[in-house]
Amino acid sequence: MALDPFGDRSRYACLLAIHRDFHALIAPLYAAPSLATLIPDLAARARLSAVEQDAADLHVPLAPPPPPRFAANAAPDRGTAIGWLYVAEGSSLGAAILLKAAMTLGLGPSFGARHLAGHADGRARHWRSFTAAADAVALSSEEEERALAGAHEAFDTIAALVRREPT
Repeated sequence: MALDPFGDRSRYACLLAIHRDFHALIAPLYAAPSLATLIPDLAARARLSAVEQDAADLHVPLAPPPPPRFAANAAPDRGTAIGWLYVAEGSSLGAAILLKAAMTLGLGPSFGARHLAGHADGRARHWRSFTAAADAVALSSEEEERALAGAHEAFDTIAALVRREPT
């Protein structure tokens, strides 16, 4: 919150850059056929294009995205991927608070803050459907350890993206 992302639209642009870069890192996960068999609505959950549209709405020039953390066209490690997805999907719950703050800047689910909008079924139901699918995946103990490590890596990555922004 030291970035004051809702202080004005230029501060909000910093938040958009962070979100775009995070979602660019994980975009291949949402397109991975091997994960789609585990989480059937995974592709529909991707938010990269929504973040990019939000930036376009506000004429925010974004630097080139970082290279993806996961290779496109390659099956990601299930454990690591589930850890990263858990963090990404869990963030949609907190996005309700962020959306309310974005609305004070004249932004909303159809302009400038669509990536913060909740799912039509409701945030909680959408989250529960993700966790039910993720929990149904039979992971080995080693994959469970990688899932935990992946979640920690995702959180650390977000922290690093925040630190790079000017305060």
